[in-house]
Amino acid sequence: MSSDETIDGSLAIAAVSDKLGIPIPTIRSWERRYGFPTPSRTPGKHRRYTRTEIDDLRAVRDAITQGHPASVAVTLVRDGAPTAPPRREEVEALLGAGMRLDPNAARIVLHDATESVGAERAIVEVALPALQEVGSRWKTGTCDVANEHLLTDSIRSWLARLSTMARPPGRPPTAVLCCGPKELHSVGLEAFGAMLTRRGWSIVQLGPLTPVDALVSSVVETRARVAVVVAQRSVNRRSTLASIEAVDRLNGTDTFYAGGAFSSASSRRGVPGTYLGSDLIEAAGVVEAVISSELGRGRLGDRGRVSRGT
Repeated sequence: MSSDETIDGSLAIAAVSDKLGIPIPTIRSWERRYGFPTPSRTPGKHRRYTRTEIDDLRAVRDAITQGHPASVAVTLVRDGAPTAPPRREEVEALLGAGMRLDPNAARIVLHDATESVGAERAIVEVALPALQEVGSRWKTGTCDVANEHLLTDSIRSWLARLSTMARPPGRPPTAVLCCGPKELHSVGLEAFGAMLTRRGWSIVQLGPLTPVDALVSSVVETRARVAVVVAQRSVNRRSTLASIEAVDRLNGTDTFYAGGAFSSASSRRGVPGTYLGSDLIEAAGVVEAVISSELGRGRLGDRGRVSRGT
């Protein structure tokens, strides 16, 4: 037990700052402005953070990294946003592999997590939390870009293997997935594609910085049943909205969108298509539910108008 840790496992603010890569003034600011969290105090008025409060701070940090303003991030965490809790032991092991620049160790952690909890939970509870953590460390200067790149590449390779092993036979329905025209962050979209592949879809990944015309031509050429467009940063919302609207005008394709740029209700107002939320497993279920409901009504060839902008 370190000198900053008490018998009950709580930590002083300096230790929390070092552990999470969040500056001390930022932690104090969140408490002052949003009342979140509200740690206990020692007789000397020093803050002591429980493990639950540390996890809450980590979740707020990760939500901000995804593009949420601090006020929105705090609200999401306080309200219990539908995200699966990370498996800390596996996450720390994966981070350790990245910090040691050891791709073999990273592959072993990801393989063991898949065997233990299944591919989908391994994605949302191990791979993506580790990726968010290493991204935060890189931004705060506590790890090198090489560590971030190695871990990202290891996770991408693992996702590709998951998709290849689960590729459905025959002619499954097609889903086209892409980022908005100015959006660079695509690993979450690749993870979602792996989930849909395992559920019987044929996935066309267009990746980051996808122009509107490229998205439209791909959807038309592949006769895609579904198009998913993602943007994490709010500054990319307007350009991404152009992509969503262009696909929504096509017949026979249902439009879905996701990402931090659309996390608030106001940011989704007037946006066509179906909002997928922040939980990837739940989002895959939303896609299946919309398509299944249309199939049940005999509307396979018609443009769906379900849950628009919700």
